[in-house]
Amino acid sequence: MADIIKKATRDAYGEALAELGKVNSDFVVLDADLAKATKTGIFKAAFPERFFDCGIAESNMMGIAAGIASTGLTVFASTFAMFAAGRAFEQVRNSIGYPHLNVKIGATHAGVSAGEDGASHQCNEDIALMRTIPGMTIINPADAVEAKKAVFAAAKIDGPVYMRFGRMAVPTIFDDSYNFEIGKGNLLKEGSDCTVIATGLLVNEALIAAEELKNEGISVDVINIATIKPLDVDLVVSSAKKTGCVVTAEEHNIIGGLGGAVCEALSENYPVPVIRIGMNDVFGKSGDGAKLLHEFGLDAENIKAQVKKAISLK
Repeated sequence: MADIIKKATRDAYGEALAELGKVNSDFVVLDADLAKATKTGIFKAAFPERFFDCGIAESNMMGIAAGIASTGLTVFASTFAMFAAGRAFEQVRNSIGYPHLNVKIGATHAGVSAGEDGASHQCNEDIALMRTIPGMTIINPADAVEAKKAVFAAAKIDGPVYMRFGRMAVPTIFDDSYNFEIGKGNLLKEGSDCTVIATGLLVNEALIAAEELKNEGISVDVINIATIKPLDVDLVVSSAKKTGCVVTAEEHNIIGGLGGAVCEALSENYPVPVIRIGMNDVFGKSGDGAKLLHEFGLDAENIKAQVKKAISLK
């Protein structure tokens, strides 16, 4: 069996910016003294005249991004998710979201997989915060391929985009032929007993769980939702109608993230039992990223258990 290729989505983000810079000169990149970690340093090395380090002043960086975007340019502004969505929320809301400017926020080191950075830096609330801003598009890619395509897609649309990237290397799911489209989910596996809707690095865990459940005679739909806002409601509802129950899986607080978005959509269109897998309204802690994911139940093992529970609720 060939080795599974693993790559962090933050690496793909940096590479995508540099590739985009070769074909598009109408954008600049800002960072808050974290270019090595966010991987925007790759763009800086290629296009130093279009890169600006704003220092450890994330809120100010968002204001600068808004000012530049108001001149007609597109701006990619990057820092850790905790600072992009948390510390700078007011500037993102009022200076970027309210005037609907072309600022694309590249937020890295999201979730507990940030590991040793600890609870203060493991942002599990960013999707919830960004979802409340009118007109904000939110993308949480499952692997490096999807992450790179998401950057190019974000550059093309009008308005603010929040892109969520991880620190930890994750298995590659898609190949270069994959067609990424903002607002569209992907049915990766088909089944009849339950629907598993996952985002980010939990997509791979959902696929693993589906294969193991198949050996037990349980078949599931596995849906990848990279665009959490706008949500692909049609795909979510159609799958729920077929299977009769849903499990959501995300590296984020179960409040306000993918699980919340799915529950909102189903309660209005086709109510079925839903079990949310994510951070159960708790903070993370310092430790190895992979071990923390397992400790908090963000893995295939827990997805399998919750699928069986969801089926029993039908």
